[in-house]
Amino acid sequence: MASRCWRWWGWSAWPRTRPPPAGSTPNFHHHLSTQEKTLQICVVGSGPAGFYTAQHLLKHPQAHVDIYEKQPVPFGLVRFGVAPDHPEVKNVINTFTQTAHSGRCAFWGNVEVGRDVTVPELREAYHAVVLSYGAEDHRALEIPGEELPGVCSARAFVGWYNGLPENRELEPDLSGDTAVILGQGNVALDVARILLTPPEHLERTDITKAALGVLRQSRVKTVWLVGRRGPLQVAFTIKELREMIQLPGARPILDPADFLGLQDKIKEVPRPRKRLTELLLRTATEKPEPEEAARRASASRAWGLRFFRSPQQVLPSPDGRRAAGVRLAVTRLEGVGEATRAVPTGDMEDLPCGLVLSSVGYKSRPVDPSVPFDSKLGVIPNVEGRVMDVPGLYCSGWVKRGPTGVIATTMTDSFLTGQMLLQDLKAGLLPSGPRPGYAAIQALLSGRGVRPVSFSDWEKLDAEEVARGQGTGKPREKLVDPQEMLRLLGH
Repeated sequence: MASRCWRWWGWSAWPRTRPPPAGSTPNFHHHLSTQEKTLQICVVGSGPAGFYTAQHLLKHPQAHVDIYEKQPVPFGLVRFGVAPDHPEVKNVINTFTQTAHSGRCAFWGNVEVGRDVTVPELREAYHAVVLSYGAEDHRALEIPGEELPGVCSARAFVGWYNGLPENRELEPDLSGDTAVILGQGNVALDVARILLTPPEHLERTDITKAALGVLRQSRVKTVWLVGRRGPLQVAFTIKELREMIQLPGARPILDPADFLGLQDKIKEVPRPRKRLTELLLRTATEKPEPEEAARRASASRAWGLRFFRSPQQVLPSPDGRRAAGVRLAVTRLEGVGEATRAVPTGDMEDLPCGLVLSSVGYKSRPVDPSVPFDSKLGVIPNVEGRVMDVPGLYCSGWVKRGPTGVIATTMTDSFLTGQMLLQDLKAGLLPSGPRPGYAAIQALLSGRGVRPVSFSDWEKLDAEEVARGQGTGKPREKLVDPQEMLRLLGH
């Protein structure tokens, strides 16, 4: 089987220990057309995991990669997750655009795998399928009152200010003076920062027009970020914390009592965690420099970290119609290191607020009944990116390892999946013989009334967004309505 596969793929896929026949060229099989020798691969999802996987696979000279995306527009969480005031993080879009411009790569947006086309149909049309569709859901708090108006997931809030179509009608109520965010990760800090940043500082970002309008009217003055454990267990990183401490017009509220005895404990922790904790410790316990003290004194807004608190219930307003606070169980820590657990002490505390945002993690959804899925962990069961018990099916990114890490983590992870796939190709584990690729899928989609959006279509939408932003000095004004996008393309 293996040698048959190598012969079919031409000399580039021969094992490295065995050189190609003397005098051979890449075209030494004249009887095979280029189409027949093409390695047809499909990637589901066009966020960092999808694009980085495609980038690695294109290193194989006969690979053709089709990237399918549910949204009409590419880039996943780089577009819909990265905060508007972090434009430098979005520079990876340039790399992804280069990949999409490769003659052996195609983007097909507005195609929802699992609805418009099934995974078995993709597996029949391609030599290999990689699922890189990320984590499009949020973990529920699973506490009473979670369904009350005034409670929403941080994921939906981020989607709202970043123009994710499904969240465009969120309408968060910012009429109260206090917001509570349950969670202490980078997403929680992003949300707190956007809530407290003076709106004029967001005017020249790609935040949506609607979100900017609501934030201008916001009455939120204080944001609490609540965590079950202590300062040594926060999930955010130092860059985001530093930004928060220096946020114009806002001051930090940290209780020095939360940091007692921490000075000794941080000696043993890894360096990144040590630097982060030292910054928290200094902010909580040291007297600021006169200039910084003056800045904090004049600040009209504030944010604080509440440690050792676990949400038990969202408290309703007297008429029962909306959220008015959160009941928190006071906790203490048991165990050491990473295994530290928060256990309730029996004490309770109520924290009044007008807005509750849950930021306790993202979660992947199953995409198709034919694909194994671990609903407890929220991942596709896999070994190094190979989906268990389904040859020719792979996964990368958050759906492979869970929703953790930054873009660079996903890059490494996706390259690894790409490597495994190419190893399997070399070992003769992928189907031999030609596969039709997009030609077969296009026929299916056409029969189902689905009009895919190509990368050049996206570039028309991109130009439209940039043009709309120019009038107000923004890098772009995002289109948020898929129907409008398709109308602009004449679909």
